[in-house]
Amino acid sequence: MKKKRPVGALITTLIMIFFYVPIVFMIIFSFNSSKSLTNFTGFSLKWYEQMFASHDMMNSLYVTIVVAVLATVISTIIGTITAIGLRYSKKLVRAYVTQINDLPMMNPDIVTAIGLMLLFITFRIERGFATLLLAHIAFCIPYVMLSVIPKLRQLDPNLADAAMDLGATPFQTLTKVIVPEIMPGIVSGALIAFTMSFDDFIISYFATGQGVKNLSIMVYTMAKRVNPSINAISTLLVLLITIILLVVNIWPVIREKIEKKRQADPNYLPSPHKHTARNWSIFAAAAVAVSCILFFRPAAGTQEFAGQTLHLYLPGEYISDEMLAEFENKTGSKVVVDNFDSNEQMYIKIANGDSFDVLIPSDYMIQRLIGEDLLMKLDPEKVDEALVQIDDQILDLPYDPQNQYSVPYFWGTVGIVYDKNKVDLADLEKDGWGIFADEKYKGDIYLYDSERDQFMAALKNLGYSMNTSDPKELAAAYDWLVNIVQTMEPEIVTDEIIDNMANGRKALGMIYSGDATYVMQENENMGYYLPKEGTNVWVDAMCIPKNAQNVDLAYAFINYVAGYEAQMMNSTYVGYTAANKEVEDELASTDFEGINSYVPRTGYDLDETFEYNPDSRKTIADYWSRVKVVASNSR
Repeated sequence: MKKKRPVGALITTLIMIFFYVPIVFMIIFSFNSSKSLTNFTGFSLKWYEQMFASHDMMNSLYVTIVVAVLATVISTIIGTITAIGLRYSKKLVRAYVTQINDLPMMNPDIVTAIGLMLLFITFRIERGFATLLLAHIAFCIPYVMLSVIPKLRQLDPNLADAAMDLGATPFQTLTKVIVPEIMPGIVSGALIAFTMSFDDFIISYFATGQGVKNLSIMVYTMAKRVNPSINAISTLLVLLITIILLVVNIWPVIREKIEKKRQADPNYLPSPHKHTARNWSIFAAAAVAVSCILFFRPAAGTQEFAGQTLHLYLPGEYISDEMLAEFENKTGSKVVVDNFDSNEQMYIKIANGDSFDVLIPSDYMIQRLIGEDLLMKLDPEKVDEALVQIDDQILDLPYDPQNQYSVPYFWGTVGIVYDKNKVDLADLEKDGWGIFADEKYKGDIYLYDSERDQFMAALKNLGYSMNTSDPKELAAAYDWLVNIVQTMEPEIVTDEIIDNMANGRKALGMIYSGDATYVMQENENMGYYLPKEGTNVWVDAMCIPKNAQNVDLAYAFINYVAGYEAQMMNSTYVGYTAANKEVEDELASTDFEGINSYVPRTGYDLDETFEYNPDSRKTIADYWSRVKVVASNSR
C-alpha cells in the first residue's frame, strides 16, 4: 500500500513553485526575439547585446556594485567595533544604544528614506553618489551589529583580560583573540549588509540625485515601458548568485577533504591562525577589487568637451543608448541621464533649483517653465543648424512662438488602438471617442491613467476644446468619464497597455502614437484610429534651464540630437515620430511603412496642442482622482 505524501511536503512544493516559476519565466523571456514580455516568438541574444551596449544600464550596475561593496566593508567595520565596544560598556549605555540600533530596522523604509532626504536637504548636501553611499552605510550598520552581538554574548567575559595578562596589547587582543572568535557573526553581518545594499530601492531613490542610479532604480525606470533588457540583466544576476552559492556550498566539502589528507600526513602541524589568515585574505581581495572598480576608468580624450559632463533630464526609456554613446565619442563628454515619471515631477525639481543642462518636457510644461522664467532663451545662431532640419509643422507653435526656448525632440498624437478582429472600423468612424461608452465593448476596453488625455477625449467627444477652462464643460467631461467607469468596466492602465494590446488582450484602448507603432509592428491585427472630433497633437522638446552648468555642451547636444544620424537612431529605437523631417519621411516609407500611427495627422482643424492653464489643471486633476475612486468602487 502506497504511503500518502504528507500535506507539508505538498505545501512546500507549491511554495517553491510559486517562488521559482517567475524566475524561470524571466530567464526564458530574456532570450525572446521580440519585445513582448508574455509571448515568446523565438530565440535571440539581442537583449543581452542591448544590455551590454546600454550606457545607463552598465553605469547603474557599476554604481550598485561599488556602493554595495563599500557600504558592506565600512558598515561591517563600524558595526563590529561598535558591538565590541558595547560589550564592555555599562548596562544602561548598552540598552540605550541597542534601542537606537533597532529603530532603523523596525521603521518602514519610506520613513528612513524621507528622513535621510530631509537631512541632506537641510544641510544643503547635494544628493549623488556620496549621499547614496552614506544612506546605505547608515541602514547596513544595524544589521551588522545584530549579527555580531549574539556571538559576543557567547564569549567568556574574561577572555580579553586573560589575553592582556599574557602580554597581548589591546590591538592584538582585538585582532587575534576577539575578532577570530566572532568571525562567523561578522561574515554573516557582512553578507546581510551586502544583500540589503544591493537590493535596496526606496532609500536609494530618495537619497540619490544628479543621475546617479543603482540597478533597482534603473529597473524601476525601465519597467514603465516594454524593455526585455530587464530580463537579461536579471538573468545574469541570478546566474552570478547561483555560482556564488555553489562555490560557498561546495568549497567547504573540498576543503574538508583536503584537510583530512593533510591530517593523514605524519608531519602535519595545524596552523593556529589559518582561519584568520583566510578571512583577512578575503577582505584584502575585496579591497583590491573595489580599488580596481573605483580607479580603473577610461582616460579623457582630447575632443572639445573632453572631461565635461552633460546632465540630461527626460522621461524614462525615451532615448537611444547607441545615440548617447555616439555623442560621447564625438565630444569626449559624459552624459548623465536622469528620468522623470511625469512633467509635474520634473517641474518640482526644476522649480526647487535642481540643476540640469538639458530638459525634454512636453509642450504645455515648456509654456509653464517659460512663464515662470525657468528656461534660458536660446541663441538663434547656435540652434539654426538644428531648427532648419525640423518639420515645419511643429515649429512656431503657441507654447513657444518662434521656438525661442525649445527645439522639438519627438512628436505625435493620442488615439485609439484597436483589434481589427474585435472592433468594426465603422463603429470607430461613427462613435469616435464615444466608442468607449459603446455597450458592445463593455469590459473590453482600456482607459489611460492620464488626466489630461482622458479629459481631452471626453471634451472632444462633447464638442469642446481640450484647452477649455469653463467649469460647466469640465463638469460635463467629468460626468462623461464617470458614466464610462460605472457602466463599461474599463481597466485603467499606463504603459502596460503596450504589451497587453500587442497580445490582443482587449478590444481597444487609448494610446500614444509611438506606442501604437510598436503594437502594430508586433501584431498585424492591430490598428490605430484618430477620432473625427479631434485629438491632442503633442510635442516634446529640448530646452536649457537657466541654472544649467554646461551651456555650450548643451547646445552641442541639441544640435547633434536634431541631426539626421541621431534622429534616425533615436526614432528607430523608441518608435516615436522623428522631429527631423528627412528622418520622418524616410522611416515612414521604410521601417514603419504602412503603420499610420508613425506619421501624425496634420492640418486637421479640430486637433489641438495642450496649453498650460493652472486653473483647469487643478480642476481636472481633482476630477480624475474622483473618477478613479468611482472606478474602484464599481469593480
